[in-house]
Amino acid sequence: MTAPSGSWLHWNWEDMCGPGGLTLWSVKGHDVGICFQELCLQVPVFMLIGTISAYYCGKQTQWIVRSRKQLQVLGLRALATLLMAVAAAARICTAIALSPGSLQPVDYFLAVVEGVTWFVHLGFILALRHHSGTSLRGPFSLCVLWTLSFALSAISLRSHILLYHGVPLPDLSKFVYISYGFSIVELVLQCLYMVTLFPSERSWNVGAYEGFDPHLHNSESQSLLGSPRLGTYSRFREERDPLYLGTAMEDAPFCSKLLFHWVTPLMEKGAKKKLGNSDDLYDLPLNLTPAYLCSQLEMALVLSSVSTKHSPHSVATDAAVDVNGAPHREVEIPDVTWRGVKSRKPASLLRALHTCFGIQFYSIGVLKLLSDIAGFMGPLLLNKLVTFIETKSESLHEGYLYAAGLFAVTLIAALCNAHFNFLMQEVGLKIRGALVTTVYRKTLTVSSIELSKFSLGEIVNFMSTDTDRIVNSCPSFHSFWSIPFQIGVSFYLLHTQVGLAFLAGAIFTIILIPINKCIASKIGELSTKLMLQKDGRVKVMAEILRGIRVIKFHVWEDHFVEKIGKLRELELKYLRGRKYLDALCVYFWATTPVLISIFTFVTYVLLGNKLTAATVFTSIALLNMLIGPLNAFPWVLNGLTEAWVSLKRIQRLLELCDMDLDDYYTALPDDKSELAIYVKNGFFSYGSTEKESQASETYAQDEENQDVETPTKFMLRNISITVKKGQFIGVMGNVGTGKSSLLSALLAELDKESGVIALSDLDKGFGFVAQQPWLQRGTIRENILFGKSFEHNRYKSVIEACCLADDFGMLPDGDMTGVGEGGVTLSGGQKARVSLARAVYQDKNIYFLDDIMSAVDVNVARNIFEKCINGLLHSKTRILCTHHIQYLLSADHILVMENGIITQQGKPMSVLSDYDEYLLPSEFDIGDSSHSHKDNEKLIRSDCDTESVSGDSILEEEEREEGNVQLNVYLSYLRAIGYLLSGAILLSMLLMQSSRNLTDWWLSYWVTHDSSQSHNNTNSSLFIFEVVTDSSDGNDISYYLTVYALFAGLNSVFTLFRAFLFAYGGIHAATKVHKRLLKTIIKATVTFFDVSPLGRILNRFSSDTYTIDDSLPFIMNILLAQFFGLLGTVIITIYGLPWLVLILAPLIPVYHWLQNLYRLTSRELKRLSSVTLSPVYSHFNETLLGLPTIRSFRAAPRFRRKNEENVEANQKCQYASQAAGQWLSLRLQFIGVAMVTGIGFISMLQHQFNVADPGLIGLAISYALAVTGLLSGVVNAFTETEKEMIAVERACQYIDQVEPEKNREIIAPPFAWPSQGVITFTSVVLKYREHLAPSLKGVSFSTRPAEKIGVVGRTGAGKSSLFMALFRLTEISGGEILIDTVNIAHIGLRSLRSRVAIIPQEPFLFCGTVRENIDPLDEYRDSELAGALQRCHLTTAINRLGGLGSQVEHGGHNLSVGQRQLLCLVRAVLHNAKILCIDEATANVDTETDRHIQHTLRTSFQKSTVITIAHRIRTVMDSDRVLVMRDGEVLEFDCPDTLLQNRDSHFYKLAHQEFY
Repeated sequence: MTAPSGSWLHWNWEDMCGPGGLTLWSVKGHDVGICFQELCLQVPVFMLIGTISAYYCGKQTQWIVRSRKQLQVLGLRALATLLMAVAAAARICTAIALSPGSLQPVDYFLAVVEGVTWFVHLGFILALRHHSGTSLRGPFSLCVLWTLSFALSAISLRSHILLYHGVPLPDLSKFVYISYGFSIVELVLQCLYMVTLFPSERSWNVGAYEGFDPHLHNSESQSLLGSPRLGTYSRFREERDPLYLGTAMEDAPFCSKLLFHWVTPLMEKGAKKKLGNSDDLYDLPLNLTPAYLCSQLEMALVLSSVSTKHSPHSVATDAAVDVNGAPHREVEIPDVTWRGVKSRKPASLLRALHTCFGIQFYSIGVLKLLSDIAGFMGPLLLNKLVTFIETKSESLHEGYLYAAGLFAVTLIAALCNAHFNFLMQEVGLKIRGALVTTVYRKTLTVSSIELSKFSLGEIVNFMSTDTDRIVNSCPSFHSFWSIPFQIGVSFYLLHTQVGLAFLAGAIFTIILIPINKCIASKIGELSTKLMLQKDGRVKVMAEILRGIRVIKFHVWEDHFVEKIGKLRELELKYLRGRKYLDALCVYFWATTPVLISIFTFVTYVLLGNKLTAATVFTSIALLNMLIGPLNAFPWVLNGLTEAWVSLKRIQRLLELCDMDLDDYYTALPDDKSELAIYVKNGFFSYGSTEKESQASETYAQDEENQDVETPTKFMLRNISITVKKGQFIGVMGNVGTGKSSLLSALLAELDKESGVIALSDLDKGFGFVAQQPWLQRGTIRENILFGKSFEHNRYKSVIEACCLADDFGMLPDGDMTGVGEGGVTLSGGQKARVSLARAVYQDKNIYFLDDIMSAVDVNVARNIFEKCINGLLHSKTRILCTHHIQYLLSADHILVMENGIITQQGKPMSVLSDYDEYLLPSEFDIGDSSHSHKDNEKLIRSDCDTESVSGDSILEEEEREEGNVQLNVYLSYLRAIGYLLSGAILLSMLLMQSSRNLTDWWLSYWVTHDSSQSHNNTNSSLFIFEVVTDSSDGNDISYYLTVYALFAGLNSVFTLFRAFLFAYGGIHAATKVHKRLLKTIIKATVTFFDVSPLGRILNRFSSDTYTIDDSLPFIMNILLAQFFGLLGTVIITIYGLPWLVLILAPLIPVYHWLQNLYRLTSRELKRLSSVTLSPVYSHFNETLLGLPTIRSFRAAPRFRRKNEENVEANQKCQYASQAAGQWLSLRLQFIGVAMVTGIGFISMLQHQFNVADPGLIGLAISYALAVTGLLSGVVNAFTETEKEMIAVERACQYIDQVEPEKNREIIAPPFAWPSQGVITFTSVVLKYREHLAPSLKGVSFSTRPAEKIGVVGRTGAGKSSLFMALFRLTEISGGEILIDTVNIAHIGLRSLRSRVAIIPQEPFLFCGTVRENIDPLDEYRDSELAGALQRCHLTTAINRLGGLGSQVEHGGHNLSVGQRQLLCLVRAVLHNAKILCIDEATANVDTETDRHIQHTLRTSFQKSTVITIAHRIRTVMDSDRVLVMRDGEVLEFDCPDTLLQNRDSHFYKLAHQEFY
């Protein structure tokens, strides 16, 4: 078929191509013309290859040093290229020699172009050995062009094969044979070339390449002492780092923004693995920074809270808040929303968000509308094109216009869709940044009492789950109006195609809507219950991790594993229900298109109409567009509902009253300037009085017939204090009398019911040391400085006054040693002293010290009292709460508290007259008296030495895997599902997709076969159905309908199997992974918990477990569906239009390059997002735990800034991730645009030459219109699956790498062991970690039966390490420990720990009843529990709380520290073990309670061996023998009286040095 002469520039093509001229398509040979291939396809491609090769060959780049293997690969490629160049010349020479008359000008032209191209390309390959970048494959453009040349070689070989089997003229046979032979040679050489492209630079450690610039080393300006890579002068970072990205979209031209080209540097940087932290990403524009967003939202909240009832003056006064949230007076704590909340209506968060982001949010909807309209134009133009091909009545140029229109509308839809998604995500980021920072600021300004209305988990959820729901609802809002619009237009267009037959599909659709809504509602209910169960499980898990030592001491692991197991089973119950309902949704989603098509087309045919290709495939395209909105609508409604609930939840937090210091405190009058503190008739409570009375009445009714005391809220009553500046005030009283509450009241942490309270220096804040020290994750120095600048002399004096110098000497990195969350790795005494040093370094005028002496030994306490409280702070106002009466002798004034009332106050001599019996002369030191005179300068690291922190620092970042998710992670997940189940799932997916594609193909065959018998043979290679179709009658409608229904039914069955198999597999995997993870963590060594922050471990059981439960199966299901869908689409499209391969050939490497670049970058961005998100939550948790300290130091603004920095780092990762996603999405949509355009124009060419099949073209275009979504869906789903697989990777990391405790049992312990309780240490050496110094150094001693041993020594002497070794919480490195002659290393851990009792240093209580806390295994009767409480003097306190069934709050916060310690004593009394270990258990109780406890211990454990680590000398003097330790060694071990009689003994010197 020769082209018309007028259409090819009047050229005589026979002169160029020979007989027949330039033939585009040979009807006789069913092939593209040879001349057309050579002149119009091969020559342009070779010219482009030659041009680009020449460009890169001459381009100068840095020198690359390649490995030997890489040079060998390039050598092989150069050989293949040289042979191809020689082959081109040999081909023409051979033809001239053997068949000279058969050559045409086009043959000479092609030979010259091909030969020159390959010789030029050879030069490029030689240059690639040391230039042109590190990639072995060369520039991407050359790879695409080579792929095209490879495809053309294959096509040329096929054409020559056809010629070879049907040579028309004998005189041409030699030439055909020559061309046939050389075509085979060329394809073989092309394959050889292809083999050299498989290895990439990643195959041989790209990091080994060294960029080398010879000119740089010869430069005269090179610095003599500097790096040869840097110039003489230092530069700004932007100049030093060529990969610095700058601010996102700054100065980017319009086209760059339109096509997301500005994101390309980020993608390239990610592919080079240069994304190490958030600083490597784009900086955020100003309008996306959290500080700016928060200020905008706060101002909007202030405006939304203004009531019309207020006068303008009051409004102006109330709204006088800085935009950044700080009030104009520094005396007040930084505000979040407003002052004087009671005089103002509640601020509406919804209205405030609307004010801040409304205009941008609503205007983005225009893009959504344009995208929807362009989407509907696709099916309409498809209809026009297929009708044009079917009817052949319109002019040719109209058909090309329809094809061009398809290109235009798909391009517009792609651009609008990408920018709508990106701008929507940007608004979501703004809302997220504003909400997170606002919630954080609000927590800083609300009193602890107000904040206690919410649990810790709820407040964290405000920042995480609730904020995410609100952000996710942003696109749902636009879907809310877009979906009805899409449904309405789709139905209208369907009506224009099939008339009233569309009602059949519409009715089925309408029936599905309530079904989907019902399923979605049920899923919503199950999700709510699931989240509640998850919260409960995570809460218990957090308690287990916090108290893991106590759990291991008491052998409660199995109990708590069982408790977690029950909670997990309830969680899985709801998860199963939800997943099976999800499977039902998936079933409807997958089968609905097929079912609607059946109902619509069957009705259409039964109404007497005839199906045409245009009608069928336009309808299919419209139905495909309809399914997504119909299935999405219930989820959109659910999302909006959840967002509304979350909005109201955050609203409740914002409605809490702020701490109004102007209202709480009264200003001191000018004539009272000498006063520091003044309180008159103050009543302070832990909550609203109204609520208390209601609770009391309710409880009184419930407990009417019981003899239990009515529980009442504790309250400070009638408090009156006057303190002058510089005075030292002591506060004393029994456990639970209100000493700590008094300090809280002075710090405005309680509610003031009535009275007057005034403090000086409100602006400056106060020094506050809590009874339970609060430390941040960081170094010790950072904790002490607490944001202040480092002043060496002041810092040195503070650590000496707080007795920290010797501790710094023992710690591996001095004051630069890392401190974990909550001060883990430091002893109780060290934490207390670091907390004190922090307060002292702040240099405040008023100090509140809450029982700081309890956690340290007497010698250290005395030094702190003399050097710090009466030394450095002698000129400050000090209020000290303590049980140690001796420290109050020098006080200016003493307050005695009892049941919330000050019963006595006055001078020490008048108040302490009744307490003389407590001041025994035996209160001497049991610590280390030898003062260290070593130069403390060495213990304080200089500022410049802060980087040399030990490699074992507790502060090391969470381990982050790099590169691809390893194959063994996928395999471990498959193992968790089960290999058989995995195979069944894949098979069901394959069958489902095959049946779906066969259904559509049958429809295509039906309309083609039914419309014209002439096309029956078009698909002569129609696999197994050829025989059936040939034998059937073309007019047999029932036959077509039967086969159509059969395929559809099979598709429905396979889809159902696939949905439920996948749901079952996901649940099975989730159950298995969680069980293994829980078992691993519970059995882990204590060292693991020392070096791993609680939040990091908890993450595995919360977010990672949730991902494995829910997100991972969901996204993996989508991935497999999208992948098989794409595979089916490509196969069907190529089957319908084989020439589409010419378009797909260059698009496949482009697609591979895009997805590879995106995966490499997005994976790193996901990991960065995870790493930067942890500090946001951990800092928030730290802040919530330390709110009183932060506020008292007036450090709230600094913490606010720190939170903004953390949020900004995470926002940068989120922003980069979103930009990368849209960069990929747009480019994939461009591939879809290319496919649609290619199909349109190829179909026009086929139509022009009368070889077009309307049915197959309609099928191909309807599939191609959906291919864009499938292309991006596969990449996004695969990337998301990789991201979600990181959760499995993290879980497996713990499962495989966490070392379990050594629980081997060589022998079983004897019956009734231990019967004597004799403990023998023989040369015991204990190291907590391999490279650390030993904590016990060859300790040897032996006890006698039922002996009472006292252990004394300074902090860090190794006292607590004795218990760690005895309980085998840490395995000893040398020596042995015997109990009644049995080596404890030879018996099981359970056998050992269950026979030894301990009262730990830090009391551990978990949420639950009092009964559950003291007897979690339910081993004792109520009478026994009551007796134990009575012996431990806790009966009154527990009755006041509500009895044994009363609830213990999180961490035991509704009990004082002393009462918590007494509950731990109750556990020991109940256990009544033969060996009891007491680790400073009475440190937090008053002297009288301590005396009672000692009596209880003496009476209850008469026949037991008791080892006591204590600070009070009275306890040690009552012991049978005293063990004196220092630096992990035993100095002395003898009776106290014997040691005191020996004047040379260490104990004697300690004792007599500290006598009063």
